[in-house]
Amino acid sequence: MSDVILSVRDLHVSFGERRKKFEAVRGVSFDIYAGETFGLVGESGSGKTTIGRSIIRVYPTSAGEIIYKGQKINGKISKELDHRVTREVQMIFQDPMASLNERAKVDYIVSEGLYNTGEKLTREQRTQMVEEALMDVGLLPEFASRFPHEFSGGQRQRIGIARALIMRPDFIIADEPISALDVSIRAQVLNLMSQLQKKRGLTYLFISHDLSVMRFICDRIAVIHKGVLVELADTETLFHRPLHPYTRALLSAVPMPNPAYEKSKVPLVYDESVHDYSTDLPRWVEIEPGHFVLGNVRELTEYENICKEA
Repeated sequence: MSDVILSVRDLHVSFGERRKKFEAVRGVSFDIYAGETFGLVGESGSGKTTIGRSIIRVYPTSAGEIIYKGQKINGKISKELDHRVTREVQMIFQDPMASLNERAKVDYIVSEGLYNTGEKLTREQRTQMVEEALMDVGLLPEFASRFPHEFSGGQRQRIGIARALIMRPDFIIADEPISALDVSIRAQVLNLMSQLQKKRGLTYLFISHDLSVMRFICDRIAVIHKGVLVELADTETLFHRPLHPYTRALLSAVPMPNPAYEKSKVPLVYDESVHDYSTDLPRWVEIEPGHFVLGNVRELTEYENICKEA
């Protein structure tokens, strides 16, 4: 994982103007390496979906840079680069029902992206590509003639994954891809995504609020709170040595398959008043190799001591 496929530098995303202006993402920076699954976790409204949609150019950015394979892709870009980003960067949306056109058959839903790439394909070639994409996600080719309402939630999400895969992307943004699914189906979809990653050499940005799921699939995790990154580390480091109070609060709420432990557990409540940034402003610092955290001088000293004692 030495090659950086995507870099986000001091990203700001805002909505509205003047007095009604709301800054959803404030100064976010991170790198995603080729072949890894990078997790972005935070509670609802923290800005994680906004970051994903800004990368795929659904939302415009107000400041900062998004660099994909060495080229800036936010703001005004050339038509050729736009076509390349459209093909190589795909998104799997949260709600498998709302993201599929109810009036279109699966064949058109999955192949729709191919019409925008500039590639001149025959009808037979498109049909073959749809069949291959459906088989890759464990669906039968004859399902192409059906409508979305004829499928279960897990099957609809597989159709959404097939729609992304048919473009032969290098980078996929998965925005809460299993949150709308039954618990019994979630493991199937996660395992499918892991298999496809190994088979095709994909890179994922996995967005979720569920840390237990993130631990299963992610190589590294970034924690976001109110549009600001507060901690970033490899998965096991984050679970075994969380530093920021917000990260600790999130981890304390993760359910464990132990009734006795759950009965005695007291979840932590994050209180922003524990930070005194009135005179000493926080900085984004690499506190140990690969482990970044947001804090002022006093907090960073405390975090360094925790790392030394570990």
